[in-house]
Amino acid sequence: MSSVTPAAGPIHLGMDTSKNTIVVGILMPGDEVPVIDRIWNEEGSVRHLVGRLGDPAALRACYEAGPCGFELHRLLASMGVACDVVAPSLIPRRAGDRVKTDRRDASRLARLHRAGELTRVRVPSAAEEAVRDLVRVRAALLADRKRAQQRLTAMLLRHGRVWRSGSSWTQAHEQWIAGQRFEEPALAAALAHYRAALDTRRAELDAIEAELAPWAVREPLAGPVAQLGCYRGIAELHSLALAAEVADWRRFPSARAFMGFTGLGPGEYSSGDKTRRGSITKAGSEPVRTALVEAAWAYRFKPAIGVTLRRRQRDAEPGTLARSWKAQRHLHAKYKAMTARGKPQAVAVTAVARELAGFVWAEMTS
Repeated sequence: MSSVTPAAGPIHLGMDTSKNTIVVGILMPGDEVPVIDRIWNEEGSVRHLVGRLGDPAALRACYEAGPCGFELHRLLASMGVACDVVAPSLIPRRAGDRVKTDRRDASRLARLHRAGELTRVRVPSAAEEAVRDLVRVRAALLADRKRAQQRLTAMLLRHGRVWRSGSSWTQAHEQWIAGQRFEEPALAAALAHYRAALDTRRAELDAIEAELAPWAVREPLAGPVAQLGCYRGIAELHSLALAAEVADWRRFPSARAFMGFTGLGPGEYSSGDKTRRGSITKAGSEPVRTALVEAAWAYRFKPAIGVTLRRRQRDAEPGTLARSWKAQRHLHAKYKAMTARGKPQAVAVTAVARELAGFVWAEMTS
């Protein structure tokens, strides 16, 4: 495309990004139909595009948040181009529209951006994103450890070895696993490999947790980590995961909105007068959900401030301490009431985690 003649008013760029290319809808002032261009998704091509369009200060770009991350936003910002990263799930779509192409998406983004109908997301700083990626390594290793445990359990179950003496993966359970013997050499080797794989996952998890620990007291997340750590059950790694994944707590207009983001709310299938609720939605961020559920187990016990929690609360504001204590009393009562009605422990803890999400949202937006 040749150089664009400068025009009065901002030029809106709707950018549909992929690994190799960017399809750009260029909407000039006064036009209703964007001009479509396709460029390579690399710095030189982006700089060439901006150079063709004249003054960078007159450009208003946007693209959907996705797997390509925020590097395009940072590049455009460094060139003086105003750029919004928008929430894909909140882009207005016409009912019955089933045609999706890169060109249509770029054109739609440009028009909606000019109309002010797109919802932008907060772009984390490079330091925040770096810590978040490290937090996600731990989340991935937790999932790997769980799969290794499931494979080992399934292998023992196939051969009639069933643990029935309490909770799994306690010290007693692991001693029982260590005592399992098979006469078949191949079967004994299989068990050894499953156990070795689990030991490897645990060693990797210990290493990443040691790597993460110093970041809990470093900027840019030290402040939010300390504030979240005033709540029972939210240890340093939990608060680090919450702070890194959420980053901007005020992008959620209410506690209910944040609780929905965690995926801890029950799914609902309703029609007419019938209402049926299912399992939790598991939408949103898995590290956030995992951190909240792990923290929620602490509320099984009566409200108390132990040595560790007292240390984390040492320099906290009085308002934070008051809200933390209120959360302890309320969430413990919630857990006791649900288990008294016969609800399984895991269900009660999930409900507590959902309400804990509301408390931490209120804390971080107070």
